[in-house]
Amino acid sequence: MVQPRYKLLVDKFAEDIREGRLLPGTRLPTHRKLAAEHKMSLATASRVYSELENMGLISGETGRGTFVRELSLPVNHGIENPAAADMLDLNFNYPSLPVQAELLRSELKRLSTSGEIESLLRYQPHGGKIHEKIIISNYLNKRNITVKPENIVITSGAQQAIALTLLGLLKPGDVIAVDALSYPGFKLAALAHHLEIVAIPITPTGTDFAKLEILCKQRAIRALYCMPTLHNPMGWVLTLAQRHQLINLARKYHFLLIEDATYSFLVKKSPPAIVTLAPDITCYISGFSKNVASGLRVGFIVTPPQKTLLIERAMRVTTWNTPALMTSIVCHWIQEGTVDKLETLLRKDAQLRQKMVDDIFKEMTIIRHPFSYFLWIPLPDKTRADQIAAALRRLHISVATAEPYATTPHIPHAIRIALASIDLNLLHDALTKIRDVIEYHIDL
Repeated sequence: MVQPRYKLLVDKFAEDIREGRLLPGTRLPTHRKLAAEHKMSLATASRVYSELENMGLISGETGRGTFVRELSLPVNHGIENPAAADMLDLNFNYPSLPVQAELLRSELKRLSTSGEIESLLRYQPHGGKIHEKIIISNYLNKRNITVKPENIVITSGAQQAIALTLLGLLKPGDVIAVDALSYPGFKLAALAHHLEIVAIPITPTGTDFAKLEILCKQRAIRALYCMPTLHNPMGWVLTLAQRHQLINLARKYHFLLIEDATYSFLVKKSPPAIVTLAPDITCYISGFSKNVASGLRVGFIVTPPQKTLLIERAMRVTTWNTPALMTSIVCHWIQEGTVDKLETLLRKDAQLRQKMVDDIFKEMTIIRHPFSYFLWIPLPDKTRADQIAAALRRLHISVATAEPYATTPHIPHAIRIALASIDLNLLHDALTKIRDVIEYHIDL
């Protein structure tokens, strides 16, 4: 069977890219110029580029053109593609402290002689044991987040909390709003549940609420996902006025607020949580992976009272119940003050790492919160993030580009760096290499 002529052109481009005759970063002809050169319609030329883009070989960038992708990077690299064992991982954050291993050893010894150990072998209540909900409620109350234990659902980490909220409260095809740059794990969960994501433009200080209202008038938005304290990757903390703006829009246009507070422990003083200001329309999500240990997969959802049973039903059809052993460990550490101590140490550690960022990137434009564990580096025009990320991989340093974080078709050129996962001495060396690679590509 004879192939259509445009398919032959697709194959020729694909071969030239894979064989290295078209190098990463090469700007391809415009759609109109390609159509003229090959005597085809503009629609057919667009189809050529569309097929190449679907193959992961090129990327179209609004206002810049169409470029050959860097093939040494996995498509949509980021949360779906953890760094290899020989890489310095500045892609994922898993904060750790020297005391954690000994704490776990002592806790397991305590559990081995406790009277509750047999109960950990049985099915747990779907949303968690009531005494554990009370402990988490008290933990939140100390942080000025007033919640009732019966409105808490304990989960296997904050990521499962996100998935359960979407599965339990939304239906396939529902529209959910999210910042134009946001946490990749949310984006993946929303797509897995067949939700339609609409991107909200952002400003240097947070969500663009004027543009959000325009979206609300155009689309029937069912929910909005936000990180008021502390936004990943942009590092902002919404002001009290901004939080009230968001709540007013949610009430006016009748949508649910999903508040992700995973990194909020790093900011000691911040405005009240949205769940405190609007508990009837907010699901508050957090966990203990970042402030205690990544391997202890314990999270929770604070739900509006009328939504708790729906979330518990979603729990029944996924993991059935909470992780008994890990929840027991975390709750005991909350009660004896270990979690408070770990959070204090991690806040100091984050500030120390950000001070290192100050020293190394003082001549470069960066976006971050001074107490956060991540850093966003916007790149100048004509400097390509995929080429920088590929150059760093050759130096055995793994970073993320904006691609996993972007919820818009237009993906900005930027590098996102996770600061928490490697030793301070290794981090200094890695950050220095990152700065040097970026400056080299800017000079080019």
